[in-house]
Amino acid sequence: MDPSRDHLLTVTIDEALFRSPDGRFSVLRGRADGAGPEPIVLVGELRDSAAGETLRVRGRYEQHPTYGRRLRVESFSPVLPSTGLGIARYLGSGLIEGIGPALAQRLVDRFGDKTLDVITTQSGRLREVQGIGAQRADAIARAVRSRLADAEQLSFLQSLGLGPALSARLRQRYGSETARVVRDDPYLAAEQVSGIGFRTADAMAQALGFSRDDPRRAAGAVLHLIARAADAGHTFLPLPELVRQTNELDVPEERIAPALAELQARGLLRVDGTSVYAPPLYAAEAQVAARLKLLARRPLAVTPERVRRALQAAAAGAQLAAAQAEAVAATFERSLLIVTGGPGTGKTTTVRAIVRAQDSAERRILLCAPTGRAAKRLAVASEREAHTIHRLLEWNPRTASFARNRESPLETDVVLVDEASMLDVQLAHHLLDALPPSAALILVGDADQLPPIGPGPVLRELLESRACHVVRLTEVFRQAEASSIVRAAHQILHGQRPTPSQTGTRGPGDLFIVRADQPEALTARLRDALGRMRDAYGLDPVRDVQVLTPMRRGPLGTEALNAFLQSSFNPGPSAQAGAPAFRPGDKVMQLRNDYEREIWNGDVGEVQRVDAGIVFVDMQGRAVSYEPEAQGALALAYACTVHKVQGSEFPAVVIVLHRAHHMLLTRALIYTALTRAKRLAVILGDEAGLSRAVRNAQQRAVYTRLGARLLLD
Repeated sequence: MDPSRDHLLTVTIDEALFRSPDGRFSVLRGRADGAGPEPIVLVGELRDSAAGETLRVRGRYEQHPTYGRRLRVESFSPVLPSTGLGIARYLGSGLIEGIGPALAQRLVDRFGDKTLDVITTQSGRLREVQGIGAQRADAIARAVRSRLADAEQLSFLQSLGLGPALSARLRQRYGSETARVVRDDPYLAAEQVSGIGFRTADAMAQALGFSRDDPRRAAGAVLHLIARAADAGHTFLPLPELVRQTNELDVPEERIAPALAELQARGLLRVDGTSVYAPPLYAAEAQVAARLKLLARRPLAVTPERVRRALQAAAAGAQLAAAQAEAVAATFERSLLIVTGGPGTGKTTTVRAIVRAQDSAERRILLCAPTGRAAKRLAVASEREAHTIHRLLEWNPRTASFARNRESPLETDVVLVDEASMLDVQLAHHLLDALPPSAALILVGDADQLPPIGPGPVLRELLESRACHVVRLTEVFRQAEASSIVRAAHQILHGQRPTPSQTGTRGPGDLFIVRADQPEALTARLRDALGRMRDAYGLDPVRDVQVLTPMRRGPLGTEALNAFLQSSFNPGPSAQAGAPAFRPGDKVMQLRNDYEREIWNGDVGEVQRVDAGIVFVDMQGRAVSYEPEAQGALALAYACTVHKVQGSEFPAVVIVLHRAHHMLLTRALIYTALTRAKRLAVILGDEAGLSRAVRNAQQRAVYTRLGARLLLD
């Protein structure tokens, strides 16, 4: 059969060959109506479909290199049996709690083809069957009704064009109310469930008979755009910009004001003047500003003698420069302090000195960072335990909340946050909410790096507002001066072209610039450069080197480069046809936070094996399995965007810069990329791309009012 086209089949399931631990992904064997006696194997997100059930499936055939010919199911709906034989198999399959094969046969013997109807509408009659009393009859009726309701919901959702994964998310969110909620307002449902965007909601609404000028469509467009703005780093959208973007979605301007009024009345939006917020972002921005102002104005009361002893303890571990000593002293004077500086200016030494000083003064200090990799670096640098902010605040995936908050604050006198340039307004809100009223906050970071991915750049707004005390580390220490990487980073900050290492010399941080004008030549030189890094520096091209690029798409984006690098350094047949080509040995990255499994955006791992469609990954020492529906959060990571490696550090990086990346080439981007490297950095691309990045000092414009709020009395 043609593998390139969809096939619609009615399949009766004989057995389940495999089921993922969460029960979502299955491999089933069955018989298709009209397809002869040969069994058919179904793979996909088939939930708890089991032997005895009949499914109407749509999918495409694939030839798996190990498991042979299979139908990868894209959508399915249960088909209720209508014959006595089919009903007996269905009820006796184990799907219905309390009914085994023997009881299922007795029920069919008594009620025949009407068995399901009797169970759901005349459950009292079940007592006519030997072994069924009133209590058991009620339990069987409830179980069968629930199962049939699930089948009806699934059929309804898939009739709207939704696949199994999105259908499952809607059902998980709304339960038995799913069909009602979707019929009432598919746009609202789409915004409340991840992965369902405005276009999908539009298609659902059209299938339900909604008109294009339905007020719910305008409201859905507004919610979609506010959510998209948050994903782009904004805390709000100005009303004129919101109107412009809704016009692009073919929503008339006259529909916007009524939609805003209705959404605000329902608590789904907050309009503040001409700024339109999602309510959680409005609350976070306002409360972060209020708490930071309180901290900035509150002096600390530490006795001079304790401060003197603490400063002596801080200086005992290493000789401190004037700015470093100033930073340590300020931690005893200020409740809110920023310590900022570029590479080689001694931030790590300063953090260690701060920790020693707080210990000497018998002040409890907690260390944290926004990401797992940054927290591990902080722990090594400080020689103390450090946590991600989520772990510090004791995130509970079951309740989707932090255990540490205003009612249950952290037990500490000081909280130090490293890589604070990555701190967004929502995470800052949760951290400040858990900070005891008497505690101090120290933010350590490099203000010249890229802003956080999340909405609201807290460090940038604090620095620009001048609302708190700042210690700037500017002196580059002698050991760091020998590093070509450090020298080049500071040259870039001053708008100068970076100077590479001299040919034939080896230093503590080497930098090379390799020119390639055309994308085809660039990829070939990339492969050659990785080979030379292995031969000359002993660096593993996959484990030790991170390839960085500004964008995901295009001939020099992560998608194309990952495919090229995978074929170069981990060749072989893909593990699953028609799916992401993950192979054992692949370098992979988590793309978004998974609070339940405690895997964070940017975590990097290695594929150990792929079995029955499930990808098993060693994620920095933890074994994590990705069922097909979870694999959207996983990507090849031979190459990744610069944003994804904020807070990380690698033995070596290769930075791909080309004029094709024109819109994304900024000084902050190349600076952030370069400072990820410890031993070796290679800038690979054309002169136009490098020059554009060095000259372009513009920072990404972000809609936020945090800085303005910090200045209000």
